[in-house]
Amino acid sequence: QLQLVESGGGSVQAGGSLRLSCDYSVITYFRYSVGWFRQAPGKEREGVGKIDDIGVTKYADFGKGRFTVSRDHAKKTLYLQMNSLLPEDTAVYYCAAVHGSWSRSMGLAPNEYNYWGQGTQVTVSS
Repeated sequence: QLQLVESGGGSVQAGGSLRLSCDYSVITYFRYSVGWFRQAPGKEREGVGKIDDIGVTKYADFGKGRFTVSRDHAKKTLYLQMNSLLPEDTAVYYCAAVHGSWSRSMGLAPNEYNYWGQGTQVTVSS
C-alpha cells in the first residue's frame, strides 16, 4: 500500500507559525497533484491547498494569505507553511497525492486523492 509520510506538526500559540513536510517519493508518475487536507474533531475532512507537478497551486479561501504550499520536485517533498495561525486551524493535517494523465486538474476534494499519509496533529492555542 503506497503511503506518504508527514512530519512537522505540533503546538503553537495563536499568531505563530508551523511548517509541515511530506515525503511523496512513492509517487513516480510524471504528472501528479499533491495536497494538504485537514480534519478537526467532529468535522469533515477539507482541502487546504494543493500543487501539481508543474507548480500550479490552488488554495481554500481560509488559507489564502496565511498558508503556502510548495514542493521540492527533485526530493519529492511537499511543504505547508502556515503563518498567523488561529485556534480554528487546530486539526489533524494530512498530505495526499494522485497521479495520472488527468491529475493536474484535481482540486481540493479529498475523494479526488488516493494516496494518503497518516496525519500530523496541529494544535493552536489562544
